[in-house]
Amino acid sequence: MIRFENVHKWFKDLHVINGVNLDIAKGEVVVVCGPSGSGKSTLIRTVNQLESIQEGNIYVDGVCVNDHKTNLNKLRAEVGFVFQSFNLYPHLTAIENIMLSPMKVKNMSSAEAKTLGMSLLEKVGLAHKAESYPSQLSGGQQQRVAIARGLAMQPKVMLFDEPTSALDPEMVGEVLKVMKDLAMTGMTMMCVTHEMGFAREVADRVVFVDQGEIIEAAKPEEFFTNPKHDRAKQFLSQLRAH
Repeated sequence: MIRFENVHKWFKDLHVINGVNLDIAKGEVVVVCGPSGSGKSTLIRTVNQLESIQEGNIYVDGVCVNDHKTNLNKLRAEVGFVFQSFNLYPHLTAIENIMLSPMKVKNMSSAEAKTLGMSLLEKVGLAHKAESYPSQLSGGQQQRVAIARGLAMQPKVMLFDEPTSALDPEMVGEVLKVMKDLAMTGMTMMCVTHEMGFAREVADRVVFVDQGEIIEAAKPEEFFTNPKHDRAKQFLSQLRAH
């Protein structure tokens, strides 16, 4: 479903993605982890070309995303993205935030978009907050609305870039629960996260990135109990120390 072929990216002299090769199957949940500044967020942002690449190719469902002929709007409609910061429109209610893209991009009627939006709010446990503005919602609630908004385009793939890092600890669980429920539906997911409990419970594979390279990719149990590489061992021991 997602394929990276020898992908490279530089920010001026900094080689942030260095020869990445990775295949993510349909319905697979892959957690990308690694130290701060390892390139993992940049990597996930290349999938829908929020970051362009200089070498290699990336495919989503057989479409080369970095081909200049690829329709990026169409691609982004099929690749949902949930950011660290919730990026909700402050002047729109929760339901209006969700309705916007299906109406604009998919030409859905207001009634259709509202029905879809309400069903998604129900899915993330927030139907009772449909008419609330972002400022009236907690951080965890805003992130759950952001996930519902990503799902409103009925994407083939969902990408999560540190979706809980801006949240207070007590709100992290409610967002992870929505992500776990989503994984159970068979959605193809790629998640950059420090939540190793989520990786253990939900991921099919953990991909460890450092200095722009994939150092290790393994099933969660194998990665957490028997990491092969020193850098992965060091990363895990630092995590356990916190």
